[in-house]
Amino acid sequence: MNSFLELVKNRQSDRSYDVSRPVEQDKLDYILEAARLAPSACNAQPWSFIVVTDPALKQETASIIADKVLSMNHFAYQAPVHIILLEESANFSSRAGGLFKQKHFPHIDLGIAAAHLTLAAAEQGLGSCIVGWFNEKKLRKLFDIPSSRRPMIVVTLGYSTQSLREKKRKTAADIIKYNTY
Repeated sequence: MNSFLELVKNRQSDRSYDVSRPVEQDKLDYILEAARLAPSACNAQPWSFIVVTDPALKQETASIIADKVLSMNHFAYQAPVHIILLEESANFSSRAGGLFKQKHFPHIDLGIAAAHLTLAAAEQGLGSCIVGWFNEKKLRKLFDIPSSRRPMIVVTLGYSTQSLREKKRKTAADIIKYNTY
């Protein structure tokens, strides 16, 4: 890809993966480094990542991500990699600022990290999907996640078998205002 905007235009939520094609470790390392380097409020870096590549553990994770009742997220079974983004404790400055401004900055920071991760994946020729709908209690138990930490996002990752879809977005005129609402 030649430009950042082209990368953004081509990144999509992929829900179908080539199960026969594993993600190379060097690409996974690159993607995780992009997430690690993401900016955060007061440099709190309120995250950690659990990378699931073991086939048996990945299947258990997929069963927690896939909702049988609502028939959602079954594509998780195909993804060669699951990356769980955990909310960690923010530093004092981020927590104090959040209280003062009535914003929970770690949620914003995790979104930024997820964006870095998925854009880096697209740059490496991989598909991804950000998943927020999963059974948090079961995920906590499976990975022995302490109660002081919270799994907020799971990103599925692999070689997509979906073709590029046209993005349906609001027009710039509908969402961009200069100098006033």
